[in-house]
Amino acid sequence: MAQEKGNKTRGAEADQVEEDLGAGPDDGKVRKGPESSKSLKYSQEVTSTEDEPEREGRSLVTTHHEVIRQWAEERDGVPATVEGTEHGDHLGVLRIDFGGENDKLHHVSWEEWFETFDSRQLNFIYQEQRSDGQQSNFFRLENPGREDA
Repeated sequence: MAQEKGNKTRGAEADQVEEDLGAGPDDGKVRKGPESSKSLKYSQEVTSTEDEPEREGRSLVTTHHEVIRQWAEERDGVPATVEGTEHGDHLGVLRIDFGGENDKLHHVSWEEWFETFDSRQLNFIYQEQRSDGQQSNFFRLENPGREDA
């Protein structure tokens, strides 16, 4: 299921033209629930790859698969999971690996990552740019139905 971080599968993937992952089961719409955070309340909802932030530094939120993948890949991010957090055959804690020094991350396919993202009913809260205009790698996953997500 998961690929070791050291595997060189990324180069082969980069040579392939990836198909659009689409919006996902919720058409990119934000998932809401009793434990929705204040961050969600104040974030701009993004439901399409064509949506733009209202201003630099604006918090954004989406469930749109292609928006998330494009955002990650623009930052050289790869879908990953944290070693030791698996639940049987199910992925554990989801992350995006930006190439840091974390040996606990294992690369997975976007398909696996989004299957878990959707089954856990997560939202992707993120920034395109910091308020100073620099590109941001900030993101957070939130389950609005669970306090401990």
